[in-house]
Amino acid sequence: MTETFDPRALAARLHSLRQAGRQEETGTFALPADLHQAMEAQNFLTAADRISSNAWKVTVSPQGQAVTAPLHPYAQAASGASIPWYPGMKFETEIAVRFGKDLPIRTGAAYSRADVVEAISAVHLGAELLVSAVREGGSVSFLLFTSDRLGNSGYVLGPKLDKSAVDTAGGTPLKVTHGGRTIYDGPAQHPKGDVLTWLVDYANDGLRPETSLNAGALITTGTLSGAIELTEPGEIDILFGDSRLSFSVVEGLI
Repeated sequence: MTETFDPRALAARLHSLRQAGRQEETGTFALPADLHQAMEAQNFLTAADRISSNAWKVTVSPQGQAVTAPLHPYAQAASGASIPWYPGMKFETEIAVRFGKDLPIRTGAAYSRADVVEAISAVHLGAELLVSAVREGGSVSFLLFTSDRLGNSGYVLGPKLDKSAVDTAGGTPLKVTHGGRTIYDGPAQHPKGDVLTWLVDYANDGLRPETSLNAGALITTGTLSGAIELTEPGEIDILFGDSRLSFSVVEGLI
């Protein structure tokens, strides 16, 4: 007998676990059957978290489907950012882009990479924090992970970069320290090589919401440092080429 999937109930459970800083195994959840159900649950979780910022992450499912989730809590490093720390939290250095014009859903020719670049008004250094209410993250059920806002648990927007960074990020020297200890020191490397691959895929997804990728939206584009576990709270300092981003992950912050 198949249990009827209730996206609101899944969202409520994910919200409760996140609030408590707890994780449960995939097998204890009722799983969404498809991306539509997963996004329904994600939308209920977004509402429960009272997320209003127009900042998003984009990635791709194991089946090659581009997916997004809102970034929350969202902070700008210039204002002295602090993000709550939870056990199991991971950190990623990323490039974020802000759109200066809308990219509406197209029914004709697909958006090219050049079309997407032309719509970008600003490029920033950023940092994503990740911890999922699902113990295994997306490794067992990517749809469940999608419901859980793709594991996002915070984002810090750093300084503006030259727009050409979307072409030159790969190979740029990158050093990250946490509490004074080096946790990454090497060339920046995106999983797809090109930081815009997933964003171009999403721009050409005819199933995305009509209002996605409008002017003003901020999209973070994937890790340049891999996902590094933060075993304790502390100061994070990122040096990407000549650009620096510093912020804190703080225990017990509400």
